[in-house]
Amino acid sequence: MSATEPECGLDVAVAVMGGKWKPLILYHLRSGPKRFGDLRRLVDGISEKVLIQQLRELAATGVLHRHDHKEVPPRVDYSLTAFGETLVRALLPLCAWGTQHRSRLTAIVSQ
Repeated sequence: MSATEPECGLDVAVAVMGGKWKPLILYHLRSGPKRFGDLRRLVDGISEKVLIQQLRELAATGVLHRHDHKEVPPRVDYSLTAFGETLVRALLPLCAWGTQHRSRLTAIVSQ
């Protein structure tokens, strides 16, 4: 490892999936392909504009695949790539931690 390369790869992971919405999008895609409207409903509180932006960024990094079925009316769905599945597997322990500590953290954040 070079002297300038960080020992921990969290900087890279956060650059790919950082922010409020990307981990939630990835979580919902773990169970299979989803259409845009499905993701819009599943990711509570996200605006259409932000969802579009986040999906484009995740596709650009190779984490998800955008499949345009080239139909009329337009039908597009999103799915995880094999690379994206590795990221979701890394996020699942964080999901379990949040679930385990939800009531404690909700009480703190509500103050």
